[in-house]
Amino acid sequence: MSDLLSIGASGVRAYQSALGTVSDNIANAQTPGYTRRAATLAEVVSTSGSITHSRAVEQNGVVATGVSRSADAFKAAAVRVAGSDLARTQTAATWLTQVQGALTGNDLGDRLTGFFAAATTLSADPTSTAARSAMLEAGTGVANAFAGTGRALDQAASDLDGTADDAAAKLNSLGAALAKVNDGLGRTAPSSAAGAGLADQRDALLEQMSALSDIAVQTDALGRASVRVGGASGATLVENGDAGTLTYARDDTGTVSFAVHRDGETSAATPSGGALAGMADAASRIVDARAALNQLASSFAAGVNAVQAAGQDANGQAGAAMFATGATPTDLSLTLTDPAGVAAASNGGGARDNGNLAKLASLRQSGGFETKVTDLVSDTAAALSAKQTVAAAQTSIHDGAVATRDAQSGVNLDDEAVNLLRFQQAYSASSRVIQVARETLQSILDIH
Repeated sequence: MSDLLSIGASGVRAYQSALGTVSDNIANAQTPGYTRRAATLAEVVSTSGSITHSRAVEQNGVVATGVSRSADAFKAAAVRVAGSDLARTQTAATWLTQVQGALTGNDLGDRLTGFFAAATTLSADPTSTAARSAMLEAGTGVANAFAGTGRALDQAASDLDGTADDAAAKLNSLGAALAKVNDGLGRTAPSSAAGAGLADQRDALLEQMSALSDIAVQTDALGRASVRVGGASGATLVENGDAGTLTYARDDTGTVSFAVHRDGETSAATPSGGALAGMADAASRIVDARAALNQLASSFAAGVNAVQAAGQDANGQAGAAMFATGATPTDLSLTLTDPAGVAAASNGGGARDNGNLAKLASLRQSGGFETKVTDLVSDTAAALSAKQTVAAAQTSIHDGAVATRDAQSGVNLDDEAVNLLRFQQAYSASSRVIQVARETLQSILDIH
């Protein structure tokens, strides 16, 4: 009779635990990062008999041995990889949009066209003071456009540095949080509800980290995650309860570098995925655009000044330089303020001579300044369009990976409703066993 009571009591306890797990699933059905759990039940078996006689197996009820998570490590890893690839592409596209805005925001191409058009107008009447003034005004517009475009690219680079520093700091914060979760997993009993909750936190942190950089993850028997930045051969950022820090740097040439500092050692890191890799891609694009713009500004200013020096102004003097360069090649300013100083005539020509302006037209043709601006803008636009196309495909891949993972680990309310009914019935049956045992025992006592 005592066995009957213990069997019933074990059922009550086991199915009470199972009902609690089902209730947690239902309550957290919409909680981001929650992984469906199941109570693990096992039969309680004992043996009886002596050494010389065969042992008889006796069933003594059921026991809840722990809580299991419906997680798939491979599907979770697929989500991280897809998310990392998507974050790199989207981040690069975001910064390419800013680069494109920097290149087009000051209408540099139109300003160059306006300058050469003003020179053509002056060529028709070299004695026109108004035409000379218009050409100098157009020159001011070109200088301002070069300077403004250069500043916009420099601002984009500065903004990128700040964003990259913030992303590195966020990755470090996530790494520190993961180290604490690892410490908790090391102290928590395996297959416990607390352990399942910590494992959910671990997976959520890993997914957030993968959006910042591609990571290689290894978990030990306790569920603690070790993380390398930049793939399986990358620098270790987190190991058990120890977390390092990642730093971002960009040198004078625009080259981006990352390093992981942990346990007094510094290791180079090369993210090939995530937002940090996207920022490195964008930094390279900014460097290339800045170099092209510098070259364009230098050749334009030098070419125009050379044409000026080869001609004669309205006062019969050798032409003076029209443009001056400041701290950077794009830091142009118009130094010629007197309209009469425009060297329209060839040396020895008269006031109505326009021979030197023909050299300016030749410079326009040979220098290809407007075409180079158009090509620079078009190349950036093409790179941006390519990134956006790739991002669309990667979004579909990521969404598919998430759907596959969630089909495995997400909560299905229909399934949970069935489990709830099943465990309620089992709980009621166990309670009924206890009741029958008590009534039977009471009947026996009443006989005596």
